[in-house]
Amino acid sequence: MTDRFHKMHGLGNDFVVIDARENAVAMTPARARSIADRRHGIGCDQLILLGPADNADASMQIFNADGSEAEACGNASRAVALLIGKRAELLTVGGRIVVEPSAGGATVEMGFPHFEWSDIPLAYAMDTAAMPVGWEDLHDPIAVNVGNPHVIFFVEDCDAVALERLGPLIEHDPLFPHRINVNIASVTGPNTLKLRVWERGAGITRACGTGACATAVAGIRGKRVVSPVAVTLPGGVLTVAWAPGEQIVMTGPATHVFIGETDWARFG
Repeated sequence: MTDRFHKMHGLGNDFVVIDARENAVAMTPARARSIADRRHGIGCDQLILLGPADNADASMQIFNADGSEAEACGNASRAVALLIGKRAELLTVGGRIVVEPSAGGATVEMGFPHFEWSDIPLAYAMDTAAMPVGWEDLHDPIAVNVGNPHVIFFVEDCDAVALERLGPLIEHDPLFPHRINVNIASVTGPNTLKLRVWERGAGITRACGTGACATAVAGIRGKRVVSPVAVTLPGGVLTVAWAPGEQIVMTGPATHVFIGETDWARFG
């Protein structure tokens, strides 16, 4: 027996999307890891499993390439909006979000950011707006939870940072009991940022929607930039709007690449 899947991406951050709203698909961390393998599986940064939900249009479960689960994924949310084809409410581990397809992509109401150290979470209390910690030349980061946890470093040149080496060190630091997404950002204008992201459980990806949201919020809150913010990632540009006390709204492209069929039992 074969099941359909959708290969999709948002600015090069790619997904295998399984629509299991009508026919359930059993998913485990090991199976998700096997599907995500780019040499022996289908290959993706994240696997997205849609399911039925009470009081929402669908649930969205997110597996990273290493099989771990993520609470939220902004790029995948836009891809799912394209797949559903209409305004829809989705339930994620990180909370309820609203997606709506638009020309060439989608707009996502990502919910409210959280700044308390216990909301990130951190291992112990500290000021998340200027954390008194550092790793080599990266220091005094900002922590924001936008459904999943992020730490943001503002630097002069984000391309000069050895993110391949420092990313995993910071991700697995004991300060972050649930691990962390690492964002390296440079301010390029009054409402523009350049961003590179080390994604928890996936490594460096072409784009990270929640990373763009967390970084824009940190920049707006710290008066480095003004809303709406155009965030340039290696894969392209996302627009993030936010004001204190309001929800984060992210807009950007999404692409449906192809539909495939497979037997999920092949992946363990």
